[in-house]
Amino acid sequence: MKIKLLGKTPAELKAVVTSLGLPAFTAKQIADWMYSKRVHSIDEMTNISKAGREKLSEKYEVGAVAPAGMALSSDGTKKYLFPVSCVRKSGLNAYENAQPEDFEDAAIEAVMIPDADRKTLCVSSQSGCRMGCKFCMTGRQGFHGHLSAADILAQFISIDESQELTNAVFMGMGEPLDNWENVSRAIEVLTADWGFGWSPKRITLSSIGVLPNLRKYLEESRCHLAISLHDPFPDERASMMPVQKAYPLDEVIAMIRQYDFTGQRRVSFEYTMFAGFNDTKRHEDGLIRLLRGMECRVNLIRFHQIPDFPYKTSSDSIMESFRDRLSAHGITCTIRSSRGEDILAACGMLAGQHKENQ
Repeated sequence: MKIKLLGKTPAELKAVVTSLGLPAFTAKQIADWMYSKRVHSIDEMTNISKAGREKLSEKYEVGAVAPAGMALSSDGTKKYLFPVSCVRKSGLNAYENAQPEDFEDAAIEAVMIPDADRKTLCVSSQSGCRMGCKFCMTGRQGFHGHLSAADILAQFISIDESQELTNAVFMGMGEPLDNWENVSRAIEVLTADWGFGWSPKRITLSSIGVLPNLRKYLEESRCHLAISLHDPFPDERASMMPVQKAYPLDEVIAMIRQYDFTGQRRVSFEYTMFAGFNDTKRHEDGLIRLLRGMECRVNLIRFHQIPDFPYKTSSDSIMESFRDRLSAHGITCTIRSSRGEDILAACGMLAGQHKENQ
């Protein structure tokens, strides 16, 4: 199995090329080809000598896997299906140290959401998920493995809109902070001058609040944060989100309050609304108490029905009333538009499989 170059820093690329007897400046050329020009193969790196490309290709590959399929929504949203070989063990170098038997073949999905002059990529970080949220199709399929930084970045490089993307949200399959080593490497590439050169404010990471790595994210990154909240009451939240027992919401909120979100960096809270479960005045009051004094936003999300789940989404009138009461208490609150539901691309519906549009 060849080693993927995607995700490597200039220093790491320099170590690669010097080990092959190639000039040190070849590392900068490789980075430019991958991260600026977004090529898919070493053969496309035409300012590297043919002999140099042959040496590289003996052991290495770019790692930009082409999508295996695409589905197009009536609202213009696209869902791309990618084959991946993921590993269950954590660690930045797990892929290079793993044995063939450590890999599991799987599939993940990435969603491109167009909106006026914006094109946002909803990125996956794992195949499946270990968090087990009962209202999420990804969580219900179990955990297959962590994506490498290369597999995360391939979602940016291999789609039709690669050069047109304006934003990214780590809200696809998996819990990003459960795979922080590889997610942080991908974010480094996205924001570095030698990489994509994006501003951190173009990127949002969504998490249930994996506390040890949440601290690292808040310390090491300037990207936006979105926390999956969904219920202000611990017992009710635990009934839907088992992770509440390991990472209690009050501890997550307490950690976030230690950081400054008054500038360009934002924190938001995702709140999927279930009719008769978490959409009452009592829940409004609970959220108001929980978030009082925070510089934040609450995004209300319509629940998208999945098989064998008892709850349905709240009505529009309930959601509007919920929004208005939070807003009246000084909490910025919006109702998020639902996109891609007809191709199973909306929040909570990604399962790593779909039929390609004909």
